[in-house]
Amino acid sequence: MKTRVQPRYRRILLKLSGEALGGADGAGIHPEALQHMAKQVREVRELGVQVVIVIGGGNIFRGLAGSQKGIDRATGDYMGMLATVINALALQDALEKISVPTRVQSAITMPQVVEPFIRRRAVRHLEKGRVVIFGGGTGNPYFSTDTAAALRASEIGADVILKATKVDGVYDSDPMKNPQAKRFERITYLEALRQQLKVMDAAAFSLCSDNKMPIIVFDLFKPHNLRRVVLGKKVGTLVTA
Repeated sequence: MKTRVQPRYRRILLKLSGEALGGADGAGIHPEALQHMAKQVREVRELGVQVVIVIGGGNIFRGLAGSQKGIDRATGDYMGMLATVINALALQDALEKISVPTRVQSAITMPQVVEPFIRRRAVRHLEKGRVVIFGGGTGNPYFSTDTAAALRASEIGADVILKATKVDGVYDSDPMKNPQAKRFERITYLEALRQQLKVMDAAAFSLCSDNKMPIIVFDLFKPHNLRRVVLGKKVGTLVTA
């Protein structure tokens, strides 16, 4: 009789950057990138893990970059939040094409397109086996999608935030530029802030620290890596109190 593999985490929040949907150049929405992410999410859902996703919008529009070009900062941030909803809908489509039931909830209400964010409804979706994607950030300007991830993870009772990146963890310098960069297997919130490692912004770190929410930074672009993280393998960098 085959023994079922037991995941380490019951409920996870996966934080995706918008650029991850954009392929090599980080712009637009590439079908291959969507399919790769959707298949990794299906793998962990098949383990019985409840999956929540917060997605950025940098592949379409980034509010801070817009403000540097003359767009009002609050207006630019709202534009960025709308971009996250576009990405959420694209990911929902990719997931449902491989038979993963999905719901999108947005902090900015647009009932013709997605559900409004309602915590109890989101939890109920998870209990029914649906993947829930949160778009619209926090619904407020001046807050990043990292902060939205920290907030939603605490609200829905996630066990961990899994921050997907293009590198295999947190380094003391940019490993793309410095071949001698040192990777951390484990680091505290305080150490990451002190060394300005830019894992997440200060507001997101503060929320995670206050709520004792661990973060694992890992490379999503390696096949089956999300499954390995969920099973408790030593993948990426653990950021904790």
